Amino acid sequence: MVAITGASGGMGEASARYLAERGAKVVLGARNEDRLRRLVEEINASGGAATHRRVDVRRREDVDALARHAVATFGRLDVFVANAGAMPIGPVDDLALDDWEMMVDVNVKGVLWSIAAALPIFRQQGTGHFIAVASTAARKIVPNMAVYAGTKAAVVAICDGVRQELAGDLRVTTLTPGFTATGFADHIRDDALRERIAAGGSIAMPPEAIAEAIAYAIAQPAGVNVGEIVIRPTAQA
Repeated sequence: MVAITGASGGMGEASARYLAERGAKVVLGARNEDRLRRLVEEINASGGAATHRRVDVRRREDVDALARHAVATFGRLDVFVANAGAMPIGPVDDLALDDWEMMVDVNVKGVLWSIAAALPIFRQQGTGHFIAVASTAARKIVPNMAVYAGTKAAVVAICDGVRQELAGDLRVTTLTPGFTATGFADHIRDDALRERIAAGGSIAMPPEAIAEAIAYAIAQPAGVNVGEIVIRPTAQA
């Protein structure tokens, strides 16, 4: 049984479909409830098992409710995928404080609230797998992505620390994707920057590549933990 945040599109939607097609029961969370509802209907109509809740990962009670809904619906929570993310990048000189705050709230706090929601359930079950989606921006810092890269570097650090603390009991994986075809440039306010970043999307991987990486980490034997997967297009430096 897999719970996924940010599941209404992009990597989250692709992962939900991919895992459901392979027999996983999925509980999907995102802010866009209409898209979630359609996705759940499509999965169920295709013979899968899916349910959803509206979730804003900036609200810890929403994330906790998603985890509890998974247990209430399917009896357990095996995997929690913290996929929701925000990327309104731009020059630091713009002083886009609201955007900075949103990236910290979604990208960092959203992961922390996900850990807080899943960990007690995992502990009670004696098993569980936490997966967080970071970014290659955490590994290679470039102009206009200072704050975004900082939030994703925080995800890498937090998850590896949690992995070490839980070693021997539970599994923790950080997924670090490069350019992925998810509409990642849509929320960039500067027109020129948005066009330039979108142009880089010509080399982007399909989101199904991320879904396959998540499935790979999940499929390992209980005694094997894939700590981090860095996955990028072959053409990305």
